[in-house]
Amino acid sequence: MEIKIEHQPSQVRLNQLGVFQWEIWQKEISKFTWTYDTQETCYFLLGDVVVTPDGGQPVKIGKGDLVTFPAGMSCIWEITSDVKKHYCFD
Repeated sequence: MEIKIEHQPSQVRLNQLGVFQWEIWQKEISKFTWTYDTQETCYFLLGDVVVTPDGGQPVKIGKGDLVTFPAGMSCIWEITSDVKKHYCFD
């Protein structure tokens, strides 16, 4: 299972996806486990995080990244600076 990241997608791309109509999630510096029941696409407005999929390599994500997490993936989130993101479950 692969985490897909688009660094600094264009405003046109974000508008096509309707990103700015999605819900917002915020979280302070922390570390926790998470399992994705369904695919999630999110766009990071603020923050830095390292997501480590079970059995996989750590992935650094931050402000300006458009990220897709696959359904069924379990991982550890390590938030190193407070996160604010738009998100949508597909």
